[in-house]
Amino acid sequence: MFEQLGLIGCGMMGGSFALALKRAGLVKRVVGYSKSPSTTERARQLGVIDVEAPSALLAVSGADLVLLAVPVSATEATFKAIRHLVRSNVLIMDVGSTKREVIDAARRVLKDQVGVFVPAHPIAGKEVAGVEHADADLYHGRQVILTPIERTMTAQLEKAKQLWTALGCDVKQMSPEAHDAAYAAVSHLPHMVSFALMNAIESQAQGQDFLSLAGPGFRDFTRIAASDPAIWRDILMSNREELLAQSRHFQRALHALETAINAGNPDALETLIEQASSARARWRMTAVKPRT
Repeated sequence: MFEQLGLIGCGMMGGSFALALKRAGLVKRVVGYSKSPSTTERARQLGVIDVEAPSALLAVSGADLVLLAVPVSATEATFKAIRHLVRSNVLIMDVGSTKREVIDAARRVLKDQVGVFVPAHPIAGKEVAGVEHADADLYHGRQVILTPIERTMTAQLEKAKQLWTALGCDVKQMSPEAHDAAYAAVSHLPHMVSFALMNAIESQAQGQDFLSLAGPGFRDFTRIAASDPAIWRDILMSNREELLAQSRHFQRALHALETAINAGNPDALETLIEQASSARARWRMTAVKPRT
């Protein structure tokens, strides 16, 4: 059990983490800070945190566990705000969707203390933001990717694994580079495509008429287009090299479909569709096995 969680960012992701820890009996006290005082106050009113901190530094004071649940672009500034109270026995994690930029910031700011930081990416979320949407079940049954570096302390890495496992997560470990390449393909590119599709339809004179005729397939495909703009701006920019590489793969695949259609070649088109259909049929989302 942890004595105190210092929660920096009391929104949906951070709030869900705090609620999950509380329900599992893994923390005695949660001290929270958000850039917006009204968010911190609301988090206390909802029972997500126990104490409101007036600054990120004071949220960390006395904490043996710290979670950074802030936009990726705010990570370096957050590290700078708390570095003077970072001790060797604290475990610091984040929940960012990209890892190399976050780790670079940690190295620059924490320097010799960077070993207490275990970069983490829980594969969970919602298209809504705000502490009102915090959910103790958000992370249960989901994957959590840890991307330690060469200086990550073994004890802190083990604590992180045990913590996420205790919350019912399937914990995986990989390099930051492998993480960012993989999630450019399976998360960041799909978001970009969904954003682009909505913008393409909206830009047409008959766009609203088209949307009024859309059904469940369109709803499911474009669900992620409703994601928080500021958060996804930061994610796409922070992983731009890997994302643009995946975008080129996608453009080649789209061009192959267009070529078959333009050439009036139904056999080639069917082959391409069959490839995609078979790949999708083989894929299964990883889930945590229920405890016995």
